[in-house]
Amino acid sequence: MPDLIIPGTPQRYGLRLVVYSPNGPRLGVLPEHLGWDAGMPLNDVSSLRLAYSSVAADASRLAQPCEIAMEFSIDGGPWLEPENARFLRIKRSGDGTDQTGTRSYDCPGYGWQLRKLVLHPNLAMVDGKRPFNSVPAGAILATLVAEGQARGTLRFLDIDFTPDEDSDGRPWAKILTLGLDPGTDLLTLLINLADQGVIDWCMQGRTLRVFNEGTVLARDLASGAGPVELRLGRDIDSAPDDATFEDAASSILIVGEAGLQVEVTNPSAVMPWGRWETYQSQGGVTDEGTAQLLGQNALERAAGERVQLTRSIKPYMALSLPLAHYAPGDYIRAPGDQSVMQSLRVRQITLSCDASGLISGNLTLNDRFLERDIRLARQAAGILTGGVASGGSGATPAPDSSGRVPAAPVGLIVEPVAYLDSSGYAQGLAVVTWAPVIGDVNGVAVTVDGYEVYARRNEEGQLWFLVAQTAQADTTAEVSPLVVGWEYGFKVRGVNDGVKGEFSAAVAVLIPDDPYAPPVPSTPALSTRLGVIHVEWDGLGAGGVPMPADFERVRVWMQDPLAPGAVDVGSLDARGSVVIPGQPYGADREIWLTSVDRSGNESEESAHGVVATVALVDTDVIGQVIDGAEHIIDGTIPGEAKIVAGTITGGLIQALAVQAGHIQANAIEADKIAVGAIQAGRIAANAITADKISANAITAAKIAADAITGKTITGSVVRSAATGQRFVLDSATLDLRFYPAGNSNYSRFYAVDGMYPGETTTFITSGSNQFNSARAELQVAAGLIRLRIRDNSGSGNNGGGLDVAEGYGQFGYSDGISSTETYIHNNATGRYYLQGRFWDTTTHSSYSAVHAGSGTVPSGYYGVTITYGPSMASNMGPVAVVRDGALTPNFNWCEDASTPTDFSLAWSDGGGVRSGKGFYWWSHRH
Repeated sequence: MPDLIIPGTPQRYGLRLVVYSPNGPRLGVLPEHLGWDAGMPLNDVSSLRLAYSSVAADASRLAQPCEIAMEFSIDGGPWLEPENARFLRIKRSGDGTDQTGTRSYDCPGYGWQLRKLVLHPNLAMVDGKRPFNSVPAGAILATLVAEGQARGTLRFLDIDFTPDEDSDGRPWAKILTLGLDPGTDLLTLLINLADQGVIDWCMQGRTLRVFNEGTVLARDLASGAGPVELRLGRDIDSAPDDATFEDAASSILIVGEAGLQVEVTNPSAVMPWGRWETYQSQGGVTDEGTAQLLGQNALERAAGERVQLTRSIKPYMALSLPLAHYAPGDYIRAPGDQSVMQSLRVRQITLSCDASGLISGNLTLNDRFLERDIRLARQAAGILTGGVASGGSGATPAPDSSGRVPAAPVGLIVEPVAYLDSSGYAQGLAVVTWAPVIGDVNGVAVTVDGYEVYARRNEEGQLWFLVAQTAQADTTAEVSPLVVGWEYGFKVRGVNDGVKGEFSAAVAVLIPDDPYAPPVPSTPALSTRLGVIHVEWDGLGAGGVPMPADFERVRVWMQDPLAPGAVDVGSLDARGSVVIPGQPYGADREIWLTSVDRSGNESEESAHGVVATVALVDTDVIGQVIDGAEHIIDGTIPGEAKIVAGTITGGLIQALAVQAGHIQANAIEADKIAVGAIQAGRIAANAITADKISANAITAAKIAADAITGKTITGSVVRSAATGQRFVLDSATLDLRFYPAGNSNYSRFYAVDGMYPGETTTFITSGSNQFNSARAELQVAAGLIRLRIRDNSGSGNNGGGLDVAEGYGQFGYSDGISSTETYIHNNATGRYYLQGRFWDTTTHSSYSAVHAGSGTVPSGYYGVTITYGPSMASNMGPVAVVRDGALTPNFNWCEDASTPTDFSLAWSDGGGVRSGKGFYWWSHRH
């Protein structure tokens, strides 16, 4: 049934401009303007363009800088100034030869001058930036305003939020760790925080109002009782659509650092000409899960045609009026693409008033696809930048930082997000951010070499695992894939010349599941045949949109329209049909579909259809010849015409007389076929194909013992089950995979040729660990057995390793970074060598074989004692050397004592001068 458009009741809608002195009182109305246009966008600076004659009444009020407020009134009610409707008269233009004296004024919104308040440096600078660690947005913004007003800047600017609550009195939803450059202005910071999806903001007169994103400035006025609806012809007089496929793509190659290359595809993309590709170079990304998520976000924004919606409004017959009934940020119902009514978000309101006072305007609207594009862009930006700007070179480290313990990092925050892996399963990614460490545990300046990020499942007794490492200036790490629905704990520490720092306080977060429902299914095709209802689905979403990679099934719903009560009567995981039997003849049944993904998200309902079953036999015969639907009434068919048992046998049926189309669905069951009646010799070659066999019709009980023994099974892939716990044997890749948990984490057994000339090499790989940071790999070749801990992708090393080869043996550790690689290597020559560094430490056990280290002693000392830490289990053999800082060595030194707990070095004055000394030592246990 078409929508009923309720005519609008004419409302007197008035707009006027009022002048205020700068930061001062109201001066009066501008009564004789020549026309003006005002634009009010969401989360940006508004603008006003005004034409006024210098000879008109009250033109003198515009002769000097002032403030101009736009006000509205309905049906003679009070005049109200809406949000973002206060402007600054700071720019004018005119022509002195114009005898009408027309002047033009370009007036930005009051929020424009927020760019005139900038951040100053203080004594707590880190790498040339002002740190704000683990604080809400309100605390950062309030700090800038307070410091600026203390210097006399924007003294008349008001704010109605606090460091703890937004302008609506709600606690701030997000915590930030940021490093801001001195000179950052308040307006830029507001816009950036809004672009990141942290806040929404607006100006109310001279008051800055800031809200949690998606709350007060995102009202849902499109649903519920009395929704705001704009209709063509009543509220809207033109509705142009600008649509383009120019930016569409269905495949993207993400190229990161350290050789990372990840191709992501979007099977749901609408590609009329087939596959289109794009490319994205993403510096700083080394995590495969991060690349997967960034690629998915980019393809979501390029999934097909993008439409820009502009709607011209006329207020004189409208039911809902701009600024009075809806404002920028609100969701309303309006004609979307191709004039289909839908929920749209108001991104900007532009109002115009000509010299006669005639009002018009237009709206910039976003549909749900564009709004999601904005969220995806914000998510990608947050992943790449984290909560801290990149470091500079402002901090100067103290000399001789080696061996000192870095202080615990502060400001640790973790932002979890969900993404889909290449198999369409939801996985988690955590963006971990912290403030840089600039000192050791004693408060002395130090420059760390890098950071280590640890994580564990947030349960008592769980072990902590190293999940990421970063370089010195990098204070953001991405960790993936993580299990959705689990809570994880994270902590981080700095590393200084091999010395591990203190851990930060741990932060726990819940990894969210994929929150997005699949597309609404297309309308089901309904039919009735042989007394049953057939529901057919084409496998697509509404409008021909393909289903996404995480699509699981569509549910088929049915109800009696006269007695509503929906019942789930079946499901489909691909294009096909569902049969609904047992419905009374002639009774209407209402049927529709919903789609469900692997995370359990369910779409809205598809369009509904109505169908009724039709009787198999003419109803005029029922009761006359046929008793109900079961028996032939006695006397209606002569005895000689009746068919008695045994009268129709196989020999009496003409060949090919009974065809598949004449047999009712499910009419021939297993108990109707005599044992041995169907033999292989009676079945034509290729007569039975896969589409003739009902699902689950062939079970283990139907296969004779030894029926497969000794036979060859052809085909590329053999599976023990389609989903869940299973194994998969792929002859194309000589690959056997085991899925014990039924998800995408599997172990693998496979073989390759050509790795070593003339040899076949066998591999066994495990599934990944719970943090998806490592998996084990065993390689067996003719002359080599190699055991490695690999990264999650299997392309790089990430732990211990062992080589047992024909000509050598090697054991050690490698995570793909040369500076941290350590191993012992020996070969057939009878020699061995060590790769790596000895750790300068005194935390060995009593049975350690070798101690090594170095240190310095200030001037004025006669010697030094080196302590092993524990009392060693047997005698030690120390070897040491002492270095003097003088150009000409002028002293004598020696080792003067050695025990199982320590040894000491002593030196002479050297001509009366005891300068600072450096010492290096090695000590082995006998």
